[in-house]
Amino acid sequence: MAAQRKPIKERDSNQLTIAGKPDEDPAIITARAVLNPTIQAATTLKAYGKSYGDLDMGSLTDSLSEQTRASRNGDRQRAETMLTAQAHTLDAIFNHLAQRAVNAEHMNHLEGYLKLALRAQSQCRSTWEALATIQNPPVMGYVRQANIAQGPQQVNNASAVPNSTPRAGEQPTGENSPRQNKLLEEKDGERLDPGAAYPPGRADPAMATVGEIDRA
Repeated sequence: MAAQRKPIKERDSNQLTIAGKPDEDPAIITARAVLNPTIQAATTLKAYGKSYGDLDMGSLTDSLSEQTRASRNGDRQRAETMLTAQAHTLDAIFNHLAQRAVNAEHMNHLEGYLKLALRAQSQCRSTWEALATIQNPPVMGYVRQANIAQGPQQVNNASAVPNSTPRAGEQPTGENSPRQNKLLEEKDGERLDPGAAYPPGRADPAMATVGEIDRA
């Protein structure tokens, strides 16, 4: 007598198995799954992909995880393919709306179709620009100032000027000449001399000049 096979239980397409720690709270595991970008994208794809049938959440999540790993590793082929396809799709939307605008009988319909058509055209242009940026990323560099002169040079304040030697008997001029300190002179205290004493004024006669003190 042949053994009877048990019917294979079909897996629920909405069911998703999420791994967690043994003692971890199920609420935390669910919250982490809800915040996962890959799972969120799989949920959106399942809702918008009803024309392909009842898509499986587990398969969608695995496929998206594979694509995200490739992107992190520097593989941009899928991104280039997606942007190229979207640019052509936006171009088709633009042409469709432009043709609808030609056949519009009312001005408000004509204006609405043309606005949507031009918006699709703008998105198409932005998509091609994004694709060009991915294929030819901008080069970031640092340009350092180069001070070049014939012969010896002296650099002051991030600028290069030729170093010239003054002639005999000529004082150096310009910002590079040594500045004389006007506060300190060779004769210490010369500029601190208060000068001759003045007679006391009438406003305060008590403040008279002190006489000489005979010191031993």
